[in-house]
Amino acid sequence: MTLLAEREPVAATRPPVLPVDEVPAPRALPAPLLRIAGVSLEYRTPERVVRAAHRIDLDVHEADRFVLLGPSGCGKSTLLKAVAGFIAPVEGTITLAGAPVRGPGPDRIVVFQEFDQLPPWKTVVENVAFPLRVARGFGRREALERARATIDKVGLSAFATSYPHQLSGGMKQRVAIARALAMQPRVLLMDEPFAALDALTRRRMQEELLALWDESRPTLLFVTHSIEEALVVGNRIAVLSPHPGRVRAEVNAHEFDLSSLGSRAFQAAVQRLHARLFEPAAEAPR
Repeated sequence: MTLLAEREPVAATRPPVLPVDEVPAPRALPAPLLRIAGVSLEYRTPERVVRAAHRIDLDVHEADRFVLLGPSGCGKSTLLKAVAGFIAPVEGTITLAGAPVRGPGPDRIVVFQEFDQLPPWKTVVENVAFPLRVARGFGRREALERARATIDKVGLSAFATSYPHQLSGGMKQRVAIARALAMQPRVLLMDEPFAALDALTRRRMQEELLALWDESRPTLLFVTHSIEEALVVGNRIAVLSPHPGRVRAEVNAHEFDLSSLGSRAFQAAVQRLHARLFEPAAEAPR
């Protein structure tokens, strides 16, 4: 289902009739890399149990830029943490390459919104190299070589020996992204990574993320509450309802990128997504 493009119906044409033994076999669709099937998530407060997400069904394929879009409190960050293995579903399953997700692992790396995710006593290159040594078992020399190569990709080679307190917010996020990319995860998980940046820095980070994706094609699961960012970053978008989060729609957004900003088609897509996000709530889940 797509909200972003409406096309004129194509006149039907009769396909050629082939003998039974010449009829081509249907092409099998590739299995999704990440499958979220009937997943509900809850957390406890001192007063009650709160359902954050309700029976989510999503398939994320290899090299997708898949965006979870929804208002604050819809459970999108909670869902991302469940994919990372930090939270167990109360119902449903999450599988990666056919194997159930039972906890955190180096095949799923998270980039958070906060700037203080880097140990302040380590330099940029040490921050990027450290998880390679701990989680991947690299030797010091090999880890540093890969760290420097990845730091170069995000344009921070001149700051390789700097400490986090010497960097701007955008530079710290680039280090966090470099650290994640250096691990070469199956899925890169990004939880509103640019939300705290000013508008100009956020635009630049979006450009850099898309350039990095073009180069290495990681599978990306990206959380945002910005409709414009979802259309720019994602090629597929899951629209989540307000609390508790449920999937209202899946949208294809392949046609948009940063050059689309301000265009009539882009603004129309923004309005359609806004209407879908804030349409009247359906019956509460039982």
